[in-house]
Amino acid sequence: MTTTLREAVSGFLDVLAVALALLAGAFLAMGGRAYAQAADPAAIIQQFGGKKSFDDTEATIKALAATGDPEVARALNALADGNLYYGKTDGRVVIGEAKGAAIAASDPLTGASLGEQPKAALEKVRVKNSIRTLVADAMGALTLGSPDPVRRLGAATSLFENAEPAQLPMLDAAIAKEDVPAIRTKLGEARAVAVLRSEAPSEDKLAAIEILTQRGDRSAQNVLASVEGSSDPAIAAAAKTGVAAIAQTISLWAAIQNVWYGLSLGSVLLLAAIGLAITFGVMGVINMAHGEMVMLGAYTTFVVQQTMRDHAPQWLDYSLALALPLAFLVAGFVGFVMERGLIRFLYGRPLETLLATFGVSLILQQAIRTIFGPTNREVGNPSWMSGSFDVGLMSVTWNRLWIIVFALAVFSALLFALNRTSAGLKMRAVTQNRKMAAAMGIRTPMVDAMTFALGSGIAGMAGVALSQIDNVSPDLGQGYIIDSFMVVVFGGVGNLWGTLVGAMSLGIVNKLLEPYAGAVLGKIVVLVLIILFIQKKPRGLFALKGRFVDA
Repeated sequence: MTTTLREAVSGFLDVLAVALALLAGAFLAMGGRAYAQAADPAAIIQQFGGKKSFDDTEATIKALAATGDPEVARALNALADGNLYYGKTDGRVVIGEAKGAAIAASDPLTGASLGEQPKAALEKVRVKNSIRTLVADAMGALTLGSPDPVRRLGAATSLFENAEPAQLPMLDAAIAKEDVPAIRTKLGEARAVAVLRSEAPSEDKLAAIEILTQRGDRSAQNVLASVEGSSDPAIAAAAKTGVAAIAQTISLWAAIQNVWYGLSLGSVLLLAAIGLAITFGVMGVINMAHGEMVMLGAYTTFVVQQTMRDHAPQWLDYSLALALPLAFLVAGFVGFVMERGLIRFLYGRPLETLLATFGVSLILQQAIRTIFGPTNREVGNPSWMSGSFDVGLMSVTWNRLWIIVFALAVFSALLFALNRTSAGLKMRAVTQNRKMAAAMGIRTPMVDAMTFALGSGIAGMAGVALSQIDNVSPDLGQGYIIDSFMVVVFGGVGNLWGTLVGAMSLGIVNKLLEPYAGAVLGKIVVLVLIILFIQKKPRGLFALKGRFVDA
């Protein structure tokens, strides 16, 4: 009896083991079929069918992106363009192209034609802007396998803020086969975001926080801020520390960005003031029409561009190369005529010179209004001066960079001309001692005329540069004349090095004050500081040395 019971129990256990094995196999088979169905792009695409909420549509998009199959791009593009439909009766999803009263349907995965269907039989899958944005992110993820490294870099960058835990296998695969360090870094940062949004262990999340802290930009700060409230104290503390570290990095780069803006403004002030430094330093003439020389240069650029746009559009990118010498000649000729026809009769009478040149500035402004009209004129940037690039967290625009280079080139050329040429030596002689220079046989009136023409011509070249960053209007020069005088007086009248240092100093100080005091109050503070400085050093930073017997 005991043996029989043992045999019965043993047989029952064997049957139970077989049953459990069969049941486990059934569950595994079901799970395998479910996984296969979930990973099947064609099946996932069909989930767009029927009346679905926007949340359901977004979930389907994420599931398609997680497959990593580039074939799903056709369906995603159709969805974003509003060309994805589903059958009202069978719910089948197709790509549709309207043709009269019918819709030409095609398979959303393969693109194979499915013939024409009546419009009444199909319903369009609803989309909105957030879905289009999600589609764009998904398309970026699908380009991770592109052979073009530029496209892969763009895809890895676009994945950062919208990385999801479901994309971790795809990201791991992309990182494993990526051989470009910059792209691998971007992929690692996107993976860190996905890890923080997943149920990964604390160690993995702490490593992800470290990666995002090293990235150090505002996007990484936003991601870390979202996990500061984590229930895990270690993760919350690490995220808080990372947010604080990134805030310091952002502040540092913001200060560097302001210094760059200051250098950019300083280069503009240098271009506007360098001609005034020559005329004011050599002749002591307070030329209130100097801003109009800048304005003439800008309008010369407009005329050159308009002429090339009408007759030689293929050479439009080289318009500035032609505008520069023409602007120099036009503004220089006007300056020469001003000096010979008016200013030479007013030497030694600074107040009369100021009033006379102010009248000339009004005449020139009205002449430009009569010829070109009072409205702003468009001067386009050539392709090589368009766009920007990033240095760390700082954005650098190409037009500002080229203006800085141009300003330094003009400064260097003028410095060479004044120190290494005969005309420059004569200018310096007249600057330091006019009567002694005349006694040595230098024709001071002609030196005055050519110097005034030179200063005006350089102002015209400044107008070419300013036309790329400012509105070209009859009032263009008025915005720079006061700043130009401040630069010249602060740096030292007639001293080019003083003009350079003064322009850059005032530009940087202005931009550093603006975030705290505002643009207008910042200028007032700078003006007050200059007044106080001039009380201490009336000749400016770099006073000219010599026997000023005319003083």
